[in-house]
Amino acid sequence: MTYFFGFQGKETENKVETTLPVNTEETKRLVFMSPLTGNVIPLSHIEDGAFSSEAMGKGVAIEPTEGKVVSPVNGVVTALFQTKHAICITSEDGLDILIHIGMDTVKLEGKYFTAHVKQGDAVKVGDVLVEFDIDQIKEAGYEIVTPVVITNSDTFSEIKATSNRTVRQLEALLEIYA
Repeated sequence: MTYFFGFQGKETENKVETTLPVNTEETKRLVFMSPLTGNVIPLSHIEDGAFSSEAMGKGVAIEPTEGKVVSPVNGVVTALFQTKHAICITSEDGLDILIHIGMDTVKLEGKYFTAHVKQGDAVKVGDVLVEFDIDQIKEAGYEIVTPVVITNSDTFSEIKATSNRTVRQLEALLEIYA
């Protein structure tokens, strides 16, 4: 969560009085960090209709260049699919996050995926959640494009990508306004 405060000082007899401006319209801005390293792709450009239509939530997709997903937030793992291809986290700020590794990778039945957490685990920013073998998944015929969506998007006034570029883990990925 990012808050911006302005301080104005008035110097009187070597004393500084500090005042905080009062916001009548309080808009909270959250900066959501990337759980992966790779190329950022708009959801509208991926072939899975549930994600490209934003039916699952707003966000972006990432074509990973490293096979490691880290927690982008402090929160709790609310779901880890048995096949380890998808994980859900609820952040301390109330974001419900879905990270879905690859397209149709559920059919791999967990092969090429290693989970480092389980449902109910508390996680901190940067904790390794899942590792996966990019080359083996591709050789098996699956795309590795990974949607990262906020499933409770409708509770926020705006969610937008910070860029359409290459991103590294824990770099700013989304701006979310409450």
